[in-house]
Amino acid sequence: MRIAAHTVDEYIEAAPVERQEALRRKLALLREYLPAGFEERLGCGMPAFVVPHYLYPAGYHCDPSLPLPFVSFANQKNFVALYHMGLYASPEDLAWFKSSWDAKAHGKLDMGKSCIRFKNTANIPWTLLEQLSSRMTPADWIVRYESAFKSKS
Repeated sequence: MRIAAHTVDEYIEAAPVERQEALRRKLALLREYLPAGFEERLGCGMPAFVVPHYLYPAGYHCDPSLPLPFVSFANQKNFVALYHMGLYASPEDLAWFKSSWDAKAHGKLDMGKSCIRFKNTANIPWTLLEQLSSRMTPADWIVRYESAFKSKS
């Protein structure tokens, strides 16, 4: 569900009222727990945190004019999503995340390659997302990215 916005705050304000609190909390969590160096912006039409060109001049292999994406979140038609490229690129981090998921507390994990879907915002595992957010620095992400994607472009 595309939301027309020019800023992250505009994006959240344009989301359905019943999802705004979860989106604001995700933003606050990422601002607090992501290591220094990631930059906040709108990326691909959603709030995102990226590795800026001054830290990684090569940019994103799909379009080098774009900074290297890392994590973003979005309001979708039937869920709120968190997109974490580090989980997609790092089998170790993905295994950690899956083994740390508490299905009794948060329901069955609904996940794609990098997308974690939350249909019920009351069941978002905030502590686990805090841990996930703090696991990888921009330098760590660059190494994993180049290992996983750069050689394939």
